[in-house]
Amino acid sequence: MASGDIRKYVVEAAERAKKAHRMLASLSTDVKNRALNLMADRIEAEAELIKQENLRDLEAGEERGLSKAMLDRLLLNNRRIKAMADGLREIASLPDPVGEIVKMWKRPNGLMVGKMRVPLGVVGIIYESRPNVTADVAGLCVKSGNAVLLRGGSEAINSNRVIVRILREACKEAGVPEDVVSFIDSTDREAVNVMLQLEEYIDLIVPRGGEGLIRFVAENSRIPVVYHYKGVCHTYVDKYADLRMAEEICFNAKVQRPGVCNAMETMLVHKDVAEKFLPSMCDRFREAGVEIRGCPRTCQIVPWAKPATEEDWYEEYLDLILAVKVVGSLEEAIEHINTYGSHHSDAIVTENYGRGMRFLREVDSAAVYINASTRFTDGYEFGLGAEMGISTQKLHVRGPMGLEDLTCCKYVVLGCGHVRE
Repeated sequence: MASGDIRKYVVEAAERAKKAHRMLASLSTDVKNRALNLMADRIEAEAELIKQENLRDLEAGEERGLSKAMLDRLLLNNRRIKAMADGLREIASLPDPVGEIVKMWKRPNGLMVGKMRVPLGVVGIIYESRPNVTADVAGLCVKSGNAVLLRGGSEAINSNRVIVRILREACKEAGVPEDVVSFIDSTDREAVNVMLQLEEYIDLIVPRGGEGLIRFVAENSRIPVVYHYKGVCHTYVDKYADLRMAEEICFNAKVQRPGVCNAMETMLVHKDVAEKFLPSMCDRFREAGVEIRGCPRTCQIVPWAKPATEEDWYEEYLDLILAVKVVGSLEEAIEHINTYGSHHSDAIVTENYGRGMRFLREVDSAAVYINASTRFTDGYEFGLGAEMGISTQKLHVRGPMGLEDLTCCKYVVLGCGHVRE
């Protein structure tokens, strides 16, 4: 497709999404919920077709030399397809934020002033791999009264096509304009450039993928962007930690699914428990295929560990590699996290209430944990049904972006013939 044709194609898709959003605003919660439940039913009914198309993407990805982490993100198996359907049903079960009056007050002259939640409009999603994102974000947008314009990566084109078709058919059957779920069916990168300039049609851009993609979108968009660059997540094992609990939490945070943004990339251990904790913990990691890159003290305690470099403390490995550092105090742990982390998700394992509360207050991240794995930073796990993405920004939304975060507030003013003197 020529450059001019791509621009025309993307602009027309955005125009249709904008029109569909206006029509969606008049539909009831019951109609939107019916669409979401139909989406879930159809996804489960067509699971074999989805897996068939996904296999085409996986085979092409292997030929292109995609990493194990990227292939894992791309995979759709029975469990993940069921999770997509369950997520849509959970979104349907959640309260509809649209039209909610979040605050109302009376002025001395009797005028009532309040705030009401309204949809953002058209949300553009630019994402790599992870075709389950297609269903998650479509469901959230339909429930919150927004249209969504999807542009997935070339590595998931076949998976995304079939999922979008299923979602649009469900919308049409439920009486929801099918263009509320729109898909840029082109792998040409020019389509992304065009999307980022369409501020008259698109109200928000959410990029999901590697740091390179996200930085490109953030630096080139004329539209507001919600993003996180990477997930350098930490777990700090305090001197007052239950070490058996710490071992289970750290193992889960690193090994359960290492190729995702909420997996642990650096483990910090207080010096008072390092000699007792690190040998058995690191042996367990080694059995699971984890490479340890440690500070000098870690390498003394765990002789087979590789020496860590300064770059390791900043690194998002997305693989079975873990940076480990022994720290002298809670203060040093907090300082390390705030210096080297990405403000995504960080945890402390401790039985000391005061130290846990201090960690919550002073660690500057979107999600901060006491005695739990960072792997829980997820819209579904937080009870949001799904998520548009995870934000490490501080304006509009921080952390997993759910239904309420897809709305903004407008003022509503109720009078009885009031005029200003």
